[in-house]
Amino acid sequence: MRARDIMTKDPECLRREDTARRAAEVMRDKDCGVVPVIDDARRVIGIVTDRDLAVRVISYGKTPDTRLGDVMTPSVRSCAADDDLRDVERKMAELQVRRIPIVDAGGRCLGIISQADIARAAGRDSSVSEEEIALVLEQISEPAHPPRPRANGGQSEAEAMQPQF
Repeated sequence: MRARDIMTKDPECLRREDTARRAAEVMRDKDCGVVPVIDDARRVIGIVTDRDLAVRVISYGKTPDTRLGDVMTPSVRSCAADDDLRDVERKMAELQVRRIPIVDAGGRCLGIISQADIARAAGRDSSVSEEEIALVLEQISEPAHPPRPRANGGQSEAEAMQPQF
């Protein structure tokens, strides 16, 4: 199976001059959590996620009129439409990303693949096993940094509240 077989085709894209508000509106209207940021030639130059809006805009007290160029993730890795799905999965796991743009040879945005797209593909295609999907999701979800020590002797609050027998 190839990336082109499962990608969401022609995702809504924005430009670095567009605002955080516009990105949030696109995410709301398209029911998505990511918007590729493109240049005049439609090449992907960045990506903005719902998390970027929360962390880089709201938590810093920036306004909804903040330009995407100021809050996007500028170094975007991508895959090609002809890439094998397993290669896409590996790249997502390696980069620890939940979504990856699909581009043509010129870097122009053709689509996007999310974890949900991969899970749906597994349900339709027996060549993608549930174990492979679970492994990819686990690798993507691995913390990038070691967990911080917790209070209560290293236990979470829920673990600390469990009765001891």
